[in-house]
Amino acid sequence: MSAYDIGRVCIKTLGREAGKYCVVVEIIDKNYVLIDGLNVRRRRANYKHLEPITDTIDIKKGASHNDIEEAIKKAKLEKKLMETVSIPIK
Repeated sequence: MSAYDIGRVCIKTLGREAGKYCVVVEIIDKNYVLIDGLNVRRRRANYKHLEPITDTIDIKKGASHNDIEEAIKKAKLEKKLMETVSIPIK
């Protein structure tokens, strides 16, 4: 098991969506995953730009945006995933 399993909720740490929550939808290769979320567009992201948290949702590999929204609501995480956290500057 990896920290970046499908369905793992993460925080983006770099980029224009830094500080926003996202969900790992698919593992592309050893450096990249496909992410999606309520405030995050579906896109490829580097592992180094994500910080995994303990929350997970139950989705299948390559799930559609609508499936992800339903799983987030089912897990009662919609309020948390709409938040933005402040990322300390290194």
